[in-house]
Amino acid sequence: MTVQAETLLTRRNLLRAFTAAGIVAAAPVYANAPGFLRGSGDVRRLRMHSGRTGEMVDTIYWIDGTYIPDALREINFFMRDWRNSQSRAIDNRTIDILAATHRLLDVSEPYMLLSGYRSAETNRMLASRSRGVARNSLHTIGQAADVRLNSRSVSQIARAAEVCRAGGVGRYSRSNFVHMDCGDVRTWGS
Repeated sequence: MTVQAETLLTRRNLLRAFTAAGIVAAAPVYANAPGFLRGSGDVRRLRMHSGRTGEMVDTIYWIDGTYIPDALREINFFMRDWRNSQSRAIDNRTIDILAATHRLLDVSEPYMLLSGYRSAETNRMLASRSRGVARNSLHTIGQAADVRLNSRSVSQIARAAEVCRAGGVGRYSRSNFVHMDCGDVRTWGS
């Protein structure tokens, strides 16, 4: 898939998300969704911090239909496997889902990143310790992220991500995080 086709696919998914959000605008958490439809600025921003490394990323990574390569490199490094410092390009669609969900939640608090890219070794180790880790996890190909917000519940974050209808959304209430990926549209967890 070309970068241009990927951008169009992402734009289509986000337009679908913003259209769907207009339907549920009565819910307080989605109160600003109609403003996104009117074009309240054609930029995409990602804000996250890592409790594992102490690092923070706060960057505009897309302006007027164009991804900013330096910002994407910064995001890729930030979302690396913190256990061995290996990194991989994070799929732009995953970054877009994270950013759209954050905007729908209307929070200033950055996400806390629990897991972005995972090396195959890290994923095998985690899978051996927990049934909740997929052997062929999308984390290993840079297409998934596990995040939380202190100011929003797992349910609120997951509902906002589901509105995007752009990938998988997993609720992990016991562990207080939401999984988002750019794979097939599906949901799981409680």
